[in-house]
Amino acid sequence: MNLKVHLVIAFIISLVCVIGFIFISLLISDHKIIDFDSDVIAAIQGLESPTLTKVMKFFTLIGSFSVVSVIIIILIIFLYKVLHHRLELILFISAIIGSAVLNQILKLIFHRVRPDFHRLIDISGYSFPSGHAMNAFTVYVILSFLLWRHIPSRWGRSVLIIFSVFMIMAIGISRIYLGVHYPSDIIGGYLASGFWLTVAIWFFQFYQEKRYNKKYKSGT
Repeated sequence: MNLKVHLVIAFIISLVCVIGFIFISLLISDHKIIDFDSDVIAAIQGLESPTLTKVMKFFTLIGSFSVVSVIIIILIIFLYKVLHHRLELILFISAIIGSAVLNQILKLIFHRVRPDFHRLIDISGYSFPSGHAMNAFTVYVILSFLLWRHIPSRWGRSVLIIFSVFMIMAIGISRIYLGVHYPSDIIGGYLASGFWLTVAIWFFQFYQEKRYNKKYKSGT
């Protein structure tokens, strides 16, 4: 796949994410998404049980800053020591840091207060977009992107994708279930992270292709 195709695909994905995020943010600002949020929250929290609460607390813990930090450190060691891919390591670190910074900027811009009608855990800070959603999306999407090329079997790749999608969805749903985020916070987090990752991955691919072309020309 050449650079122009990469650029077109990246542009389309990033454009969809930006338009989606703007649409969600406008609905939030105009208070036109209250019914959607309320209906989804009622459906998810309607499943409440002691066992499910423990499961959801587990998934929200996995998406917390402390646990994500441990996962990140393990992945950094793996990429550097096992795969010896420094460029991929730079992409991974840049994607994680960029996502965290973007999340804090967006939270300060929108100042959305968290839901307070049925919380199962205590938490402070602004609500939109969800930091847990952005963390999960960033970590597991970039992980899938980096590991995909190193997994030879289709079965292994399928497992990787299914696992990543499951973790992203489970962490997002856990935040709604526990009453600390609106569904629109989660969707907004996915879209914001999707935009950032698309840009980061495109620059990575751009640099890789330019470096490959330079080596190819120098070799001839």
